[in-house]
Amino acid sequence: MGKGRFAVPVAVTDGTIAVGVAALLLATGLSEDHPSGGRELLGAALLTAGGLALAARRRAPLVVLAVTGLCAVGQLAAGFEVLAVAYLVAVHTAVRAGYRVAALAASVGLPAVLHLTALVFHDGSVREVVAQARGTLEIAWLIAAFATGEAVRQAERRADEAERTREETALRRADEERLRIARELHDSLTHQISVITVQSEVAVHVARRRGEQVPEALLAIQEAGREAGRELRATLEALRDDDTSPPRGVEHIPAFVERFHAPGLRTTVAIEGHPHPVPAAVGRTAFRIVQESLTNVVRHAAATTASVRIVYGREGLTVRVDDDGRAPSDSAPTPGLGLLGMRERVTALGGRLHTQPRADGGFTVRAELPTNGAQ
Repeated sequence: MGKGRFAVPVAVTDGTIAVGVAALLLATGLSEDHPSGGRELLGAALLTAGGLALAARRRAPLVVLAVTGLCAVGQLAAGFEVLAVAYLVAVHTAVRAGYRVAALAASVGLPAVLHLTALVFHDGSVREVVAQARGTLEIAWLIAAFATGEAVRQAERRADEAERTREETALRRADEERLRIARELHDSLTHQISVITVQSEVAVHVARRRGEQVPEALLAIQEAGREAGRELRATLEALRDDDTSPPRGVEHIPAFVERFHAPGLRTTVAIEGHPHPVPAAVGRTAFRIVQESLTNVVRHAAATTASVRIVYGREGLTVRVDDDGRAPSDSAPTPGLGLLGMRERVTALGGRLHTQPRADGGFTVRAELPTNGAQ
C-alpha cells in the first residue's frame, strides 16, 4: 500500500482524536500517584505531547511512533505510570501504512528501554523495579494493535485492487469499443467519402477541360469531401490503438509531442516535478488526452503554438495542453465527442477534467489524474 494513501480530509479527524487522547492521558496521569514540582510539569508535558503527536500519525507514521515511544520513556523517568495508549495507536497506524518491520523492531526494543529506565530512575530492588515497569506495555495490547493495523491494511489493499481492476476493465472495454467504431468508420464511411471526393474531382476536371464554368456547388462538394476525409483520418488515428504495439503511457508523451507535425503549428513539452512510474491506466489516459487535444488543435483551433505540460505530484498527475488558436466566442463551445471521451476516461479514474477558453485567446485542457501515491 502506498505511503501517501491517506487523504487530506482526515486531518481534522486526526486532530480531534489527538486532542482527545492527550486530554485522556493527562487526566489519567495526574489522577494517579505522581511526583510534584518540576517532575510533575515534565510528566504532564510528555503526556500531552504523546497524545498531540497523533495528529501527524498518517503523514509521518514512523516519526510519530518514535515520538510516542520517547514520551513513554520520559514519563517513566519522571515518575509517572506509563500510559501506552498513544504508542499503541502509533503502532496500529505504522502497521496500517506498511511499516511492519519498523513497528515490530520499535515494540521489541521499547520494553527493554523502559525496564532500563526504571532501574536507573527508581529506587528499590531489581525485582520490585521490574515488577513496577512490567505493566507499562502490555504484550496483549501490542498484539492487538498489530493485528488491527494489519487487518485494516489488507482490507484497504484488497479494496484498492478491486477498484483498480474495475477501472482497468472499464477502460479496456472502452478501448475495444473505440476500435470497433474505428473499424466500422474505416470500412463504411471512409469508402463513401472517398467516392464522393473522387467523383467531384472528376466532374471538376472534366468541366475545366471542356472550358465550362465549374458550378460553385460542385467546388463546395469537392472541398467538403477533402475536409471530411482529413477529419475522418484524424479521428481514426485518435480512435485506433494498434494491437501489435505496446500501450503508450505518460513516458511516451514527450516523444509524441516532438514528432507531432502539423502545418504552421509549433509544439513544446515541459515536465515538472520528479518523474516516477504511475498506474498503467493513468499513463494511458494521460497519453490519450494529449493526443486528442493536439488533434483538436489541428482540426479546430487554427493555432500557431501548442504547449504540453506534465506535472508529477505526490498524489496525482496533472496534464495540461494550451494553444493560441482562435479567440473564444461569446457563447460557450459545444463539447464534441473528443472532449466527451476525455471526460469519460478521466472520470473513470476518479479525476477531474477542465476545458475552457483562455482569456487572451486559445483553449486550455487540464486533466488531474489521481495516482494514490503510487511510485
